[in-house]
Amino acid sequence: MKIAYFDCFSGISGDMCLGALVDAGVSLKEIEKGLRGIPVKGYTLEAKKVRRSGLAATKVDVIIKDTSAFQTGKWNDISRIIRGSKLPEVIRHKGHEIFRSLFEAEAKAHGEALAKVHLHELSSEDCIVDIFGTLIGLSLLKVDSVYSSPLNLGGGSVKTAHGILPVPAPATAVILKNTPVYSSDVPYELTTPTGAVILKSLSKGFGPIPCFNYEKTGVGAGSRDIKNRPNVLRIFIGEMNSMTPDEAVTVIETNIDDMNPQIYEYVIDELFRLGAFDVYLTQIIMKKTRPAVKLSVLCDRDKREDLINTILKETTSIGVRYFETQRVTMDREIREFPSKYGKVRVKTSVCGRDLIKSSPEFEDCKKIAQKTSRPLREIIDEVGSLANKKRK
Repeated sequence: MKIAYFDCFSGISGDMCLGALVDAGVSLKEIEKGLRGIPVKGYTLEAKKVRRSGLAATKVDVIIKDTSAFQTGKWNDISRIIRGSKLPEVIRHKGHEIFRSLFEAEAKAHGEALAKVHLHELSSEDCIVDIFGTLIGLSLLKVDSVYSSPLNLGGGSVKTAHGILPVPAPATAVILKNTPVYSSDVPYELTTPTGAVILKSLSKGFGPIPCFNYEKTGVGAGSRDIKNRPNVLRIFIGEMNSMTPDEAVTVIETNIDDMNPQIYEYVIDELFRLGAFDVYLTQIIMKKTRPAVKLSVLCDRDKREDLINTILKETTSIGVRYFETQRVTMDREIREFPSKYGKVRVKTSVCGRDLIKSSPEFEDCKKIAQKTSRPLREIIDEVGSLANKKRK
């Protein structure tokens, strides 16, 4: 699996993304070729080598040649342009999703309807080129997954159509909810709405550099040359074995000693429905030697608030604790295998070439056992053996 890690120690913007990808070896001409699938004209791309506080980097600029070629900055028009493009389906779908997130953030930040909100501070041409150029560049590098460091927001204030506002800009603040961020002592905006929405939409996790063998690096320059601090975005491209790298997850826990145990099944089902990765119960002994249950929930950071609210609403708990941790998982897929009983689903987990685990879906095997009156354990063994032979 090939991954891209974005090191945002000086924030991120759309042009920094393009610069880092070109610096990592992506052909600017190939990006331009891919962008021709979007019916937007009147611009060119320009790449040049620059220095930022002594660090060599690539700066990519979108040069608008015809300001009359693209006048709109509203969601319905942008959506129509994207849906009418000739881009590959995966890129078109992801780009449409990113743009919708951007417009929704602007609408929420300024209290406007989605259809009426306008990208005041963001050039529509720039946004389209930056977002789709980044997606095309990652595709050209054959990147499977994206990971990122926490984002440096910068500080100070930024001039907008609504006046002088504090950093982060309103839309950036909405986009990066439940995302690891921090602010350095730089009195400038370092993370823009475009950069924020690109990474929030693409990154599978935010944390330190995972353990992987990187083969390429790229350094994309920001517009401002900040004294004693390189205003750049670094990107690392490399191969990861089939084990998913460290992924930031949230663990929510609460101890319960006074609830009808029949309720747990419903609570667990609700937590899974709302997006929990895993939910489990542990028997514990509390103060005064009272037997109790510890309810544990593993989830994505974005789901934390909803899951905590559900626990407090549906159980007798009056408080929870949570903490951030990391997990490593093997790549998994579920495939159907033909058998004499019909098609049976088998979950296969892979790490590299040598570590492979197969597990028949229990419910499928259970139905076969009930239908044939054969022992369930024999059905599981038989299906597992068949899957292993087919794989070889």
